[in-house]
Amino acid sequence: MSATSAAPAAPPTPPDGRRVLVTGTSGLLGRAVAKLLFDRGFAVRTLQRRPVDGPWESMQGSVADPDVAARAVAGMDAVIHLAAKVSFTGEWNEFVATNIVGTRQLIAAARHGGVRDFVFVSSPSVAHFGSSIVGAGAGTANPELARGYYAQSKAAAEEIALAADSPGFRVASIRPHIVWGPGDTQLVERVVERARAGRLPLLDGGRALIDTTYVDNAAEAIVRGLERMEHAHGQALVVTNGEPRPVGELIAGICAAAGVRVPDYSVPGWLARGAGSVIEKAWTAAGSRGWVHDEPPMTRFLAEQLSTAHWFDQRHTQAVLDWKPAVSLDEGLERLAAYYRIH
Repeated sequence: MSATSAAPAAPPTPPDGRRVLVTGTSGLLGRAVAKLLFDRGFAVRTLQRRPVDGPWESMQGSVADPDVAARAVAGMDAVIHLAAKVSFTGEWNEFVATNIVGTRQLIAAARHGGVRDFVFVSSPSVAHFGSSIVGAGAGTANPELARGYYAQSKAAAEEIALAADSPGFRVASIRPHIVWGPGDTQLVERVVERARAGRLPLLDGGRALIDTTYVDNAAEAIVRGLERMEHAHGQALVVTNGEPRPVGELIAGICAAAGVRVPDYSVPGWLARGAGSVIEKAWTAAGSRGWVHDEPPMTRFLAEQLSTAHWFDQRHTQAVLDWKPAVSLDEGLERLAAYYRIH
């Protein structure tokens, strides 16, 4: 459906009475969430910028457009909001338009349209300020201290979302950390492409201990956030596999699954962080002139992510959601290898 077409009719009421709008389903995680909801018998409508195939209702348009947002939430009982601009570079106003304005518009439309529950899908980067995170909880989002435009805009959006939580409009923020899996273009394909080209150094030997999340686990946790809204609302919950590993070990596992050479050279983290700052500014300037359209090889935020520990205590999250990850990292890597054998 185009952004200018009429509002779709409300989906038939499913057995449990829940009709859910999912935004951002052109991405790996958004599609996994929509499929999981559909498979569980929810009536699903999706909203994204480009056409997406699926056995559910689908709309095209921007969440930042109030008319599109109003049509998308019509007849819905709940919203799971994943749509976002995700990039290491770009102009600030681009992040504001999608991540901040889009969230504000969608929340306003949902409240006006009688939606009961709203799950905002955020990121742990909203509370990562450049130093190591070792066994911490979610922490508080801070747009002033978050690193990079993406994290800053998501932090501001999370503040807007949680501020809207009330008895009649329940809001929870779920922060899945570094989601990956078969078909992933954000992490896996970039690792594989750069490793294949010999442009993927390890920072500080790849020793930093990090958490990640297999996509099926992330999708399950997000849906559990909706199903457990009575317990989750008003909170931000970090979701991971709960299996922190050295970043070099994870990269090696991805490379082995894809059949490419594992990186074997290291760069000091301090050097990569400094170089990343310079590259990021140059890449943003070149992008504004139309000279580049892909992601830079390094940014300060990326260098910090690859050279500092970031793993989280999952006990509170698992208790609130009554959930534990079903797919281990090793099983996820086996599934990734199976995917590459086919593709």
